[in-house]
Amino acid sequence: MSSTGAQDQASDRHGQDERLMRLAIALGERHLGLTWPNPSVGAVVVDEREDAPVIVAQGATQPGGRPHAERVALAAAGERAKGATLYVSLEPCSHHGKTPPCADAVVEAGIARVVSAIEDPDSRVAGLGHARLRAAGIEVVAGCLEPLARRAHRGHIMRVTKGRPAVTVKLARTTEGLAGSRQGPRLMITGGIANGRVHLMRAHADAIMVGVGTVLADDPLLNVRLPGLESRSPLRIVLDSHLRTPPAARVVAGAREIPTWIVTTLAAPVAAERALVAQGVEVLRVSSEERQVSLSEALGLLGTRGLTRVFCEGGPGLADALARADLIDELVLITGRSARGQGDVPALGLALQDRMDALDLYADEQVGSDLFMFWEKP
Repeated sequence: MSSTGAQDQASDRHGQDERLMRLAIALGERHLGLTWPNPSVGAVVVDEREDAPVIVAQGATQPGGRPHAERVALAAAGERAKGATLYVSLEPCSHHGKTPPCADAVVEAGIARVVSAIEDPDSRVAGLGHARLRAAGIEVVAGCLEPLARRAHRGHIMRVTKGRPAVTVKLARTTEGLAGSRQGPRLMITGGIANGRVHLMRAHADAIMVGVGTVLADDPLLNVRLPGLESRSPLRIVLDSHLRTPPAARVVAGAREIPTWIVTTLAAPVAAERALVAQGVEVLRVSSEERQVSLSEALGLLGTRGLTRVFCEGGPGLADALARADLIDELVLITGRSARGQGDVPALGLALQDRMDALDLYADEQVGSDLFMFWEKP
């Protein structure tokens, strides 16, 4: 074969690998919010021995975190896994947990080639899965669509490297840059299509987080109300330094249906805690900073509880506090083109404006009449 022919063949293989890896990543993203504390991984088994690749089986990490994606896909493939290629959005695990290592299952299935998006930064894996596969004679290609996979697995990566969940802050603003009104009715910024998009983002989070000010001002439900996805409502978290959350608040009244945690300070009144606990709320206490909940300690505690992805909808005040503490991993800024009502509260505080200089704009999306813009830490 000529050098040009070899280059063309390599280019074709590279393009095929990327197409099938996009499928694996998309499969894993379907179960985001359902698998914590485990990552939501996608896997595809492909027979490449004929002229055109044939997808034999596919799988994703199942709700609750197991079985893992590789085992789901390999079980579906059966004997057809022998000699096939496995595409997986995260390095197969190599350690014994509640189930045997996925790397061993891949070897036993007779897979000939593994294409992996990223190495798992979990210290129990960290390249050992790839090494186990190579030692068994399996060809391993690592790093296919790594930036896309890192975005999909941001929560897992943050939890195993920083000990806390990844934080996505969502803010809506008018075209004048306002987010609300200090007095008067709530400012309606986004349209119905954009609201549906936000509910889908909620469904892919482990938890929705707000401050007590949002609870007092809006009495939100903080659930998923998309038809057919109501069961995907994530855990609800309220940051409430002095336990001002009313027992009649809707997040409290529904705490037995949708788990609700309130994070408060060590000095918060015990009587208020008892009233909330009696209705099914779990109260978590952390240290305070300037009489407010220590955000870094709160997120660290959430990490120990297994959370990997927190979707913050707490408004400009909480967003600015998270920015000051350098705890924002992703910012979703929605500009409403047909806002209704008068506002006087800026959407972006000074700290968040400064922090945005260190974030990368990686996507924008027109949703109905509203514009979504997505920033992330580089």
